[in-house]
Amino acid sequence: MPESVLVNKAENYLKAIANDVISLDNIEDFEYFKDLYFKLDDRLNFLQELKEDMDAQGYTTPFTSLNKYGSKAVADIDVEEMGENSRHNKIFRMKANAKKNILDRVKSAIDSHKIAIGNLEQFGYVKCDSCYKKYSMSEYKQIEGKCSCGCTIFSFKIRKDATHRIEIIPYLPLSGNYMVLRNQLNTFGRESLKQVLNILKQERRGVVKTIALVIRFKDKNNRLVRKNITLDSEYINNYEEEVRRIYGKRVRIEALRFHRTKPAIIDDKHARTALAIGYVRYSEQIIDDIKDEILKRKLSDFKRINTYDEIFAEYENKTPNFIDKYDLEAIDKWRKSQIKENFKHLGFYDKYGNINRSLSRDLKKRENIYKNILRNIASALIIWDIFRYYITTSNNSRKIDISPFPYIRVELDREQRKVFQTTHKKVIETLNTYTNIKIIPVCEMDLLLHDKFKFEKQIKNSNIKFNHVALGAALIHENSDIELEDISNALNINESKIKKEIKNIENIKNPKSDKSKKFLDLIKK
Repeated sequence: MPESVLVNKAENYLKAIANDVISLDNIEDFEYFKDLYFKLDDRLNFLQELKEDMDAQGYTTPFTSLNKYGSKAVADIDVEEMGENSRHNKIFRMKANAKKNILDRVKSAIDSHKIAIGNLEQFGYVKCDSCYKKYSMSEYKQIEGKCSCGCTIFSFKIRKDATHRIEIIPYLPLSGNYMVLRNQLNTFGRESLKQVLNILKQERRGVVKTIALVIRFKDKNNRLVRKNITLDSEYINNYEEEVRRIYGKRVRIEALRFHRTKPAIIDDKHARTALAIGYVRYSEQIIDDIKDEILKRKLSDFKRINTYDEIFAEYENKTPNFIDKYDLEAIDKWRKSQIKENFKHLGFYDKYGNINRSLSRDLKKRENIYKNILRNIASALIIWDIFRYYITTSNNSRKIDISPFPYIRVELDREQRKVFQTTHKKVIETLNTYTNIKIIPVCEMDLLLHDKFKFEKQIKNSNIKFNHVALGAALIHENSDIELEDISNALNINESKIKKEIKNIENIKNPKSDKSKKFLDLIKK
């Protein structure tokens, strides 16, 4: 396919996606849910095919063709030829930029669709009405709506105990327009976006990938040779022996460098950006819905604050006719005088010309609410969702199942777990009070995750069948002072199931019978 045709094809497809508004109003209706899932999955397949075509045509390195038309000029080249080279250089650079940008958008769209599909996959499943076999939506699509028993009638079930945040789907950059959406964020939104990206970019301790050495040795002709070589990480502890084995005993190592990889929690740039934008834009919607109610309760005079804002908004961009529009200093002075005059008329100033104390207190309270609570909603949500995902899923399911967090690490090390040291208690309290979102403030989530990963290794070879959502709830209960009822409500899991897993944990950690002890010894081996 010609390059320009491929670019146009991708642009038109992404434009069509952007024009297709996704609504979640009827998401619990199976037909609507199925249509949405299939539509997103078909789009994902098409986008991946586009990306493969782009990779095959060199879109990953679009500026390579510019090497032929470099800016360096040879002395003998005449002016006309230099001009021709410059023109070609400009044309190729424009084409290369177009390739780079469209590939970037396609990658972003792919990851956004993966996030959306992952959330839908966790949100619901189908059950055969004949044999009661359960199918995920990806499996249901593969079997084309026909069970292995031959039945074509299914019941749709919603997983209330699974980790998903389907509300972010309409806010994802599904058309790859993440830069546009990022620029549309307000000041608090941009700050919140940075926070979420920093959470998702939290890197683990460096793991040595390769070892680069500069060595000097004598070749067969007895000449000194200096050479750059690279060894794999398997030789990290015996690189000297390996070098001497290959190049002889008299080889000298002149320089040594360890190349380390530091994978992030979400180990993909576009997936991180898409997740961050989705959560931040969803949080902005939450803020719009609840901020007035919060301010009404927290401030002494909510109407006065609104009037204060209205006056500022009225004169923010207003310019009088009698002042030159280019005289910015005079315009600014006039605006301030008008605002001050209005404030005096409304009694916002005291007798000394300062904003009165009660209004000043309200302004500070509002600033603190925005700064310490509303700005951190996105961070609190994504920390809770990732924590819940890890605590309620097994190691195998994190490797195999379609996740609402593409490219997420199966386990986290100590450095990566540091992001879970922040609880955001005030934010959680606000969300629980003013929204239907259910979150519990779990202290020391990082240590709890460490215990979870450690426990997963203990039960790796066990034949005990665990309910991993209940197991996560049990671990929270065992390592915190949170009431069992609150944990049950937050994770949507029955208390009896949690109690059963508490007993399983006790039996695994503290076996009572000799038979259990022998069994655990076998597991440890």
